[in-house]
Amino acid sequence: MEGTVLQGIGSFYRIEEEPGNVFTCRAQKKLRKVAAPLPGDRVRFSPGSEDGDGWIEEILPRKNALIRPAVANVDILALVIAPVPEPDMQLIERLLLSAAVEQVRPILIVNKQDLDERMALRIRKEYAGSPLEVFETSATERKGIIQLREVLEGQTACFAGQSAVGKSSLLNVLCGFSLETGGLSRKTERGRHTTRRAELMTAGKLRIIDTPGFSLLDVLELDPAEMPGFYPEYESLTGGCRFRPCMHDREPGCAVRAAVEEGRLNRIRYERYRLLLNEVRETWKERYR
Repeated sequence: MEGTVLQGIGSFYRIEEEPGNVFTCRAQKKLRKVAAPLPGDRVRFSPGSEDGDGWIEEILPRKNALIRPAVANVDILALVIAPVPEPDMQLIERLLLSAAVEQVRPILIVNKQDLDERMALRIRKEYAGSPLEVFETSATERKGIIQLREVLEGQTACFAGQSAVGKSSLLNVLCGFSLETGGLSRKTERGRHTTRRAELMTAGKLRIIDTPGFSLLDVLELDPAEMPGFYPEYESLTGGCRFRPCMHDREPGCAVRAAVEEGRLNRIRYERYRLLLNEVRETWKERYR
């Protein structure tokens, strides 16, 4: 039989063959050594008997796969931030780069608009000129829900971000789920984890992968020379750079740096790009040292 992996718990996987027809299967050890099944994977499996679990026999070819959150065959990566906790925008840059490498369409959701309506404006300024779409939502006030649903319908969307940004509350309003919700720890002012495992869920025309909140993400093992190509607003100016290729870092006569100095490109996001570029360079050096 063929089906879609909904969730993995240890060596057990829940697989949906068709809506409402779900099997529990194990993955053979030799299969897990090559590539462990991920939520969103299409697989071939033997359903097993009434008294025993089935087995995943093969993972069908993926169109993409993200490392963290670990999911496969995603159309949209929905990154959620909020005024509280303070957003880690360098983490967002890493996730955007991962999405670009895997050819996943990213969107940025500024949630909890009821707490700070100005935050979305700042974010839009930082990403002005880039193709990134920014949405403003509030689960409490049900703001922006209709617009967001229209974008997600018919797509497989993975929701990701730090803990306590309101992913579960947003999905409850968006999809009619009853996910557990949490908040900030009074001692650490960090988010409490309510989603513990990535899970693919369906609600009408929506296919959503909810994922646990996280704050750490390793830098991709990427050739630094490729990185500027994942920033369309920078790449469009490359023809004006004195040197080719240009990394848009410290090179003299760089058109991107000139655009930043002139205010045509946002300086804050450019500095995040340079920081991420240096991290990619260091990771690349370690790989080939």
